[in-house]
Amino acid sequence: MSKLLTDIQRRLSSRYTPGEARAVAFALLEDVFGVGRTDVYADKVRQFSQEEEQRLQAILRSIGEGMPLQYATGVARFDGRLLHVSPATLIPRPETEELVVWAADVAAAMKASEGQTLRLLDAGTGSGCIALSLALRLGQSWQVTAWDINADTLSVARANARTYGAAVRFEQVDLLAHPRAAHSFDLIVSNPPYVCQSERAEMEAQVLDYEPERALFVPDNDPLLFYRALVELAQHALRPAGWLLLEVNRAYAAATADLLRQAGMQDVEVRCDAFGNPRMVGGRASLKELG
Repeated sequence: MSKLLTDIQRRLSSRYTPGEARAVAFALLEDVFGVGRTDVYADKVRQFSQEEEQRLQAILRSIGEGMPLQYATGVARFDGRLLHVSPATLIPRPETEELVVWAADVAAAMKASEGQTLRLLDAGTGSGCIALSLALRLGQSWQVTAWDINADTLSVARANARTYGAAVRFEQVDLLAHPRAAHSFDLIVSNPPYVCQSERAEMEAQVLDYEPERALFVPDNDPLLFYRALVELAQHALRPAGWLLLEVNRAYAAATADLLRQAGMQDVEVRCDAFGNPRMVGGRASLKELG
């Protein structure tokens, strides 16, 4: 076994269980330095340059101070790709990949009428993970637009899209300011803030100390704040038979689904994530204009 892996695990032991430290060490070596498990197990890890060694030590110091691995390394895996992340963005989660899969399946079933361009909106894009993943999955038959309120966040998202050659139009938009979309959309996808302030006590310090609050929290007295805005957006921006797909707080999945039904949406569905939690809600606009 590589001495390097053993040394990294030892440095991580104050923050992680042995199993977690091992997983973090492998992720760090592969994602940052391109050192795969095979080389580690065969004890054939190449010699690090002085610059690489300095970077490794800086990352380990940051993790030791409590910084999440993804912020310490500056990258996070999502949908099979390494994306840049910063304190201006949330760390992409596996359940959001499940939302992307659902959106891709819905989009694949749509057919454009003659002369029509199919359009998708990612409302609240963060790192751009949803928008670029769908742009790459769907190809040139779709135009993808992504909104976010924060300019620094959009800079990260644009960089990620450039890295992978994803054709995404990024716009600085405040979803709560009741924006009027320049175009109508066939599919709106969103993973908005949905964690109630009262849930802070259940959350890890790494999340509370490092991830952007504005992208996480909603008031306890208005947990559906962003979902009402998204439904209102859908009412005037979705084309007939267009879809709205949302990642949600599992405690409010049923309430979110009711919002869609009350707005006249059809085929409303609540989907569970891989752990059996109700984490996604979707619905289809009627064949007539909603509003």
